Amino acid sequence: MLLWLALASLAGWAWLVFAQGRFWLCDQRLDGAAPDPAMWPAVTAVVPARDEVDVIARTVGSVLRQDYPGPLTVVLADDESGDGTGEAAQREAARLGAGARLRVVRTAPRPPGWVGKMWAVHTGVAEACAPGAGAAEAGGAPAWLLLTDADVEHGPRTLRRLVAFAEAERLDLASLMVRLHCRSAWERLLIPMFVYGFMTLYPFPRVNDPRARTAGAAGGCMLVRRTALEAAGGIAAIRGEIIDDCALGRIVKARGPIWLGLATSEHSVRPYLGLRPIWDMVARSAFTQLGHSPWALAGTLLGLALLYVVPPLLALACPLHGDGAAAAVGLGTWLLMAATWVPTLALYEQPPLLALALPVAGLLYAGMTFDSARRYWRGQGATWKGRAGAGRSP
Repeated sequence: MLLWLALASLAGWAWLVFAQGRFWLCDQRLDGAAPDPAMWPAVTAVVPARDEVDVIARTVGSVLRQDYPGPLTVVLADDESGDGTGEAAQREAARLGAGARLRVVRTAPRPPGWVGKMWAVHTGVAEACAPGAGAAEAGGAPAWLLLTDADVEHGPRTLRRLVAFAEAERLDLASLMVRLHCRSAWERLLIPMFVYGFMTLYPFPRVNDPRARTAGAAGGCMLVRRTALEAAGGIAAIRGEIIDDCALGRIVKARGPIWLGLATSEHSVRPYLGLRPIWDMVARSAFTQLGHSPWALAGTLLGLALLYVVPPLLALACPLHGDGAAAAVGLGTWLLMAATWVPTLALYEQPPLLALALPVAGLLYAGMTFDSARRYWRGQGATWKGRAGAGRSP
C-alpha cells in the first residue's frame, strides 16, 4: 500500500515535469533583443494607488524616468487615499522636472459590483483615454497602456524593451511577473514558492502559445494595446474579478496573442514582514482560484498532500514502516521535486539546498488555501487596501 502511494506521488510529479508546459524551467524572459519600431508609439502608464505615500515617489518616479523615446505620460488613480499619496507623487514629478507628464485623478464613489482596485484602474484608464488627455501628440489616445502597481519599481529600460518586443511580435498584451521582496526568512521560503505555484497553474510557455487555451498575466507590469482592451470590453469586463490580472489575460487572449515572462529588473518594494502578510496575500484569492467549490478545495488539498507531504514522509519514516521500496521511491520523488524548484530559487538568488524545504512550503500553502475557503465561508472574502471584495454573506 505504501509503495502504491509512493508511485502515485511519483507519477504526479512526472506529469508536472514533462506535461505541464515546462513551467519550472523559468525560461520565459524579456531579453531586449527585439528591434526598435519605426516609430515609438504613445504610452500612458496607469497606476492605481490607495494610501501608498511610503513608496509612491520611488515607484512613480521610476516610470517617469523611463528611457523611452516615444510620448509617455502617467496617470495616478488615487483611490481616496488619506495619507497624501497623490501629493507625494506630484512632488516627485516636480522634482524630476516631469510635472506636466503626471496627472492625478481621484476616484469617484465605487459603484456596486466593482472590486476596489478595478474601479481605480478603470478610472485611470478612462482618464488616459479621454480626449486631449492621452500621451499622443495632438491629444490623441495612447496606443498602449502600461498597467502597473503602486509598489512596483521599474528598471530604466523596462518600457522601451516591452514596447519593442510587443510591437515586433504583434502582441495585444505583454506582462512581466515582477520580482517580489525576498529578504527575510519567511520570504525566502514562501515567495519563491508563490512564484513557482503561479507558474504551475499558468505555465508561461502555454500562456505564450497562441494555440493553447491557457491564459494569464501578472498585474504588477502589464502592457496592453488600447484597442485590444477596448475590443475586449475594457476594465468593466473584469470589474468583479479578484484575480484581475489573469482575467485580463484571458479576455485579451480570446482576441489576440499575449506574452507573460519573468522580470529581472522590475521588482516590488513592499516587504512581507513575517508569515502573516504572505499568508494573507495567498488566502485573499486561493479559494477564488478554485471557483469557491468545496469539491475543488478537497481535491486540491488531497493533491497537495500527495505531491508534497507523502514523498518526504515515506523517506524519513522508513525506520517506522520498514518498506524500503516505498522509502526509496519517496526519496527519489523528493529529490525530483526539489530539482524543479532550483531554477525559481536561482531567480531569487537563494541557495539550491533550500529546495529540499519545498515540502514545508507546500504544506504551508495548503494551509493558506484552506484558510482562504474558511474566510469565504465566514463572509470575509477578499479585500484590496481595506476594500471588500467577493465573499459569501454570513
